[in-house]
Amino acid sequence: MNTLLVRLSSMGDLIHTLPAITDLARHRPDVQLDWLCEAAFADIARLHPFIHRVHEMRWRHWRKHLFQAATRQQIRSLQRTLKATHYERVLDSQGLIKSALFANFATAPVHGLDKHSAREPLAALFYQHRYPVAKDQSAVERNRQLFAQTFGYTPQGAPDFGIVIPASVAGSLKLPDRYHVALHATSRDSKLWASENWHALLTQLHETDHLPVLLPWGNDTERARAQAIAAQLPFAQACPPLTLLQAAHLLAHARAIIGVDTGLLHLANATNRPTIGIYTDSNPAKTGVQESPWATNLGNIGQPPSVSEVFNAVQRCLQNKDLAE
Repeated sequence: MNTLLVRLSSMGDLIHTLPAITDLARHRPDVQLDWLCEAAFADIARLHPFIHRVHEMRWRHWRKHLFQAATRQQIRSLQRTLKATHYERVLDSQGLIKSALFANFATAPVHGLDKHSAREPLAALFYQHRYPVAKDQSAVERNRQLFAQTFGYTPQGAPDFGIVIPASVAGSLKLPDRYHVALHATSRDSKLWASENWHALLTQLHETDHLPVLLPWGNDTERARAQAIAAQLPFAQACPPLTLLQAAHLLAHARAIIGVDTGLLHLANATNRPTIGIYTDSNPAKTGVQESPWATNLGNIGQPPSVSEVFNAVQRCLQNKDLAE
């Protein structure tokens, strides 16, 4: 069955969809699944081996240039491509009016959340098949349930992100043999963890195992923060610019990853490495990492965790991962 998945953005949203795709691969291997997403996050979609083809769109750019001829031409080209592929089914797992409109480009029956379950209830008007999924669940579990209802199976077991990082990526990075990663940057200042906390935590961690700490960044502000941390901690190092695939490789080989609420934290979780999420202005029950013996969430809205809480969680997750391996 030739099927199109519509999940456009953001990075975390795409990552939270991956376990549902693993479920689908196990229960319905007859499905050929393509994915329509923002070009900036297309490499996330390509990390799952069950994805047959990735269609890229650029709504974040297009919406700023809607009246330009080039924008209209690119949108029409995407519409022609999706229509010409002759999909038998479309699943919009995002539940937005925007995603529903793009889903209908494929001119196939569209499946999605009902008006009580979608993030934007009006989006359900554009679906031919609608399913209830309770909102008081994690994003990963909501996706798993939506996929299961759409394709007719019951999801079982713990979430499995199922990603495979291309071996060719390894040669493009020079990494220490063993290291930790600190994800200090996020999209909103209210989600940041205080700089003094990072300094204290990373110092205590280094005193324990003497490993270097790598600091990824994604823009000039984040790079300046990474460089400021590295300037005060001789064992810390700001990373060079990274592609998403390089970031995935970096995270997949880390000893542990500690991070605030950001897309790379969820990518770290998907690599199945010891992962500690620090939450200061968002609810981890809905957008936290998938917890396991070596992955945990700390803090909540207005309740940032202490340095000692994070350090103890790192040690516990490392110990549990070592025992499992």
